[in-house]
Amino acid sequence: MKIFSGRSNQPLATEIAKHLGINLGEVESYNFSDGEIRIAFKENIRNEDVFIVQSTNPPSDNILEFLFMLDAARRASANKVIAVIPYFGYARQDRKDEPRVPISSRVILDMISVLGIDRIMAMDLHSPQIQGFINTPFDHLYSSMALFDRLKSMNLNFDTGVVLAPDVGSAKISQSYAKRLGVGFALIDKRRPKPNEAKVAHIVGDLHNKDVIIIDDMIDTAGTICNAASTAMEQGANSVIAVGTHPVLSGQAVSRLSDSCINKVIVCNTINIPEEKQFEKLEVVSVAHVFAEAIKHVTDGTSLSSMFSNENHKG
Repeated sequence: MKIFSGRSNQPLATEIAKHLGINLGEVESYNFSDGEIRIAFKENIRNEDVFIVQSTNPPSDNILEFLFMLDAARRASANKVIAVIPYFGYARQDRKDEPRVPISSRVILDMISVLGIDRIMAMDLHSPQIQGFINTPFDHLYSSMALFDRLKSMNLNFDTGVVLAPDVGSAKISQSYAKRLGVGFALIDKRRPKPNEAKVAHIVGDLHNKDVIIIDDMIDTAGTICNAASTAMEQGANSVIAVGTHPVLSGQAVSRLSDSCINKVIVCNTINIPEEKQFEKLEVVSVAHVFAEAIKHVTDGTSLSSMFSNENHKG
């Protein structure tokens, strides 16, 4: 097998290759002066199983570069071409929630499908059902396999800790973490009187004198997670730690998190965080070993189900 990386997250791809005991493959990626993307594999990949690592976070050049790399690998007579997508962008646009809008996540997968790839790997999809948008085998990996040990090291128990779901959508994964960590569970019930405005209607669970962990699949503008943290402190929490798989960190997210009552922000390296978006409270947990193990199972022809032997991994 050979592993190659686009430009969106080369540090993670390099770490994955290191876990597997191989070097990252050499591929040439650059932009012409007019902005067009040039891709060329600089080594022979004929009859190889080729894994291409690329997160599809904005800008959209990351998606185009990914598509071109997949196509180039197929045309270079690779035995198998596997798309490894640590962060799958556009996963939130998985349905028609109003008239005259696209189902953007389906469009992305349609473009990948047309290229005739053999397999897709992704981590913590915002909408897991989008696996059904494509007939290609789809491995959905879970960041809990990397995050759990870090959270376990906090030594919380049912009397001292609680996992707080910031909204109903994150309740399932939050309950899973609470069960595995042996701590309590709480939920914020929000109401949206108008677009872009949310108000706390009810809080289910006890936060008083508890160390609170807020878990979500991504931290984008950080509005939801910061509001949940403020609510926790108003309810008498001792401390708040925010945990998110994908550090999108758009808009005012960095300043919002830095100025918030959150003590620590723990994220994964599914998205490469530029230096200007790093801040004192930020802690990054690597998921390279999770992808490396999945890749090894695929190349060995063994089942990935052993990675998920604990059902609670599935959230």
